Amino acid sequence: MRVCAASGRLAALLILVALCDCSGGGMNGTTMPPGGTPPPTPSSGTDILTYKYDLARSGANLTESVLTPANVNSGSFGQLRMLAADGKVDAQPLYLSGLTVAGATHNVVFVATENDSLYAFDADTGSVLWHVSLLGSGESPSDDVSCEQVTPQIGITSTPVIDRTAGAHGIIYAVAMSKTTGTSTYHQRLYALDVTTGAGVGNSPMDIEATYPVMGGTMTFDPMQYEERAALLLSQGTIYTSWTSHCDHPPYSGWVIAYDQATLSRSMVYNAAPNSGGAGPAIWMAGGGPAADAAGNVYLLTANGAFETTLNTQGFPSQSDYGNSFLKLAPAGSLLSVADYFTMYNEVDESNNDQDLGSGGVLLLPDLVDGMGTTRHLAVGAGKDGSLYVVNRDNMGHFNPSNNSQIWQELTNVLAGGVWSTPAYFSNAVYYAPVNGYLTAFTISGARLSVGGHTSTNFAYPGSSPAISANGTANGIVWAHENISSGAPGVLHAYDAADLTHELYNSSQAGTRDQFGPGNKFITPAIADGKVFVGTQSGVAVFGLLN
Repeated sequence: MRVCAASGRLAALLILVALCDCSGGGMNGTTMPPGGTPPPTPSSGTDILTYKYDLARSGANLTESVLTPANVNSGSFGQLRMLAADGKVDAQPLYLSGLTVAGATHNVVFVATENDSLYAFDADTGSVLWHVSLLGSGESPSDDVSCEQVTPQIGITSTPVIDRTAGAHGIIYAVAMSKTTGTSTYHQRLYALDVTTGAGVGNSPMDIEATYPVMGGTMTFDPMQYEERAALLLSQGTIYTSWTSHCDHPPYSGWVIAYDQATLSRSMVYNAAPNSGGAGPAIWMAGGGPAADAAGNVYLLTANGAFETTLNTQGFPSQSDYGNSFLKLAPAGSLLSVADYFTMYNEVDESNNDQDLGSGGVLLLPDLVDGMGTTRHLAVGAGKDGSLYVVNRDNMGHFNPSNNSQIWQELTNVLAGGVWSTPAYFSNAVYYAPVNGYLTAFTISGARLSVGGHTSTNFAYPGSSPAISANGTANGIVWAHENISSGAPGVLHAYDAADLTHELYNSSQAGTRDQFGPGNKFITPAIADGKVFVGTQSGVAVFGLLN
């Protein structure tokens, strides 16, 4: 089966892809596997079409038949090669198996850089299949707009999204920020590119522009004032972009701007703080994307900012400003409307103290049965306050000025530090790695979460955004990137998903053999067909079985 994340379905695939790399050498400092038996061939191909594999943002690839807890160790697993690129790779790599490019079949990894470049590499040899620049004539990548969140330049920050069924061969959609050289004119554009050539498709590119009604007038999207940090969402033919500020430099607010997939025409707009006077909230989510359910509802977390504790007759904030909130958005003509929400009782205090909820990403849990036999549809999120919030997506709870007892579950102060990352879900457990804390499993029973085991590794800022590989429910491995703040090499860790005290592998165990340079923020490993792809400051490190 092929993981069809962007379309929210599984499509049958009967392609067997050989992973043996017989070239005996490689480009860009390739380290080839030593002689011996080739690695196992996966029984089917896997596609990574969107951030963390699916619209729920589970972070779990359940089709991994090559990598197991038995063979992921420093003796048999390590770095195969580095895919050299022209800038920082903040976006999670994407992957298509068995793609025909120029008449030959390749397993392809797609890499986006902050230099406004998009690459397609052969995942098995490291060769560049195509490379395009998304800069217009006379343009350069944006400067960092006096903010260190992404520096020294801003190009493609958010994870793109792929629809393999779109166009003649499949289309990859990406958002790029640029600047007309020597001026103060900035651009944000949505691109649609053929996955086999990198050529623009249809109306690509489309300038991102929007207005939104506010009390007494309208507000206008300013491309200089915003960055798309959160991953793209493709749901039911609509591409959702979402926007954050540069270091909370005012004025700013949290935009969601949606586009028709087929035409790239703007279809819907939402703003999370239309009447805040430019004081936020923004939409950060540490690189995590908005999530979507089968009905097309969109879920996200907002950061610190304005929230009116005075509610209207429907129980919504009187001026439609949603700081530190879970939001459920539904299409409503040309606008997205808030269908439901949850805001913590102490939102005003937390916002005043810069304690964002939206510093972390949202995760939709699969259907869970509670102790009374009722199926629950839940979402989980956590931010800087060290607490974990679980909301019922069918009744999120709105705002209670006294406490948070109206939501499904609150686990207060269960995280050692704040969350600047996204969680993952696998086999009745949710995995979080907060700043200066351990990667911890929160086990689920009766649709309730409780603290489980944890690693011995303490993750510095920004914590870690784990990803899972497994073969169905078997051979679960939790992969986590560690950013060493001192500038030392970043570290890729692998843990037994059933026992986080059992570290299977880390990229420091073999000396310098597997190191990939200084760490980078918000890196999420991507795992497919026996390989692990890790973004770096200069490309993507590819890990796999050595013999």
